[in-house]
Amino acid sequence: MSSQEDLLAYPCTFPLKVVGLNTETFDRAVREVFRKHLGDIVVEYEARKSSEGKYLSVTATFAAESREQVEAIYRELKGHELVVMTL
Repeated sequence: MSSQEDLLAYPCTFPLKVVGLNTETFDRAVREVFRKHLGDIVVEYEARKSSEGKYLSVTATFAAESREQVEAIYRELKGHELVVMTL
């Protein structure tokens, strides 16, 4: 394979994890970013608190249609003030 682009065949099921402080504002903000980019595509969310309860990780699993779509979501999440990390 010549590039990362060759690693996934789209459409595909794609899990994306987002970490931030454990607040309702963070959870709502993450979901809004996904709604903005995915529209009516069904997204399954799973949220977990850190062992101390300070952080919340939200894993969103969805049917990704293209690499560009996934990269746009990553860019917006990475630039969001409430997001600590994306995986």
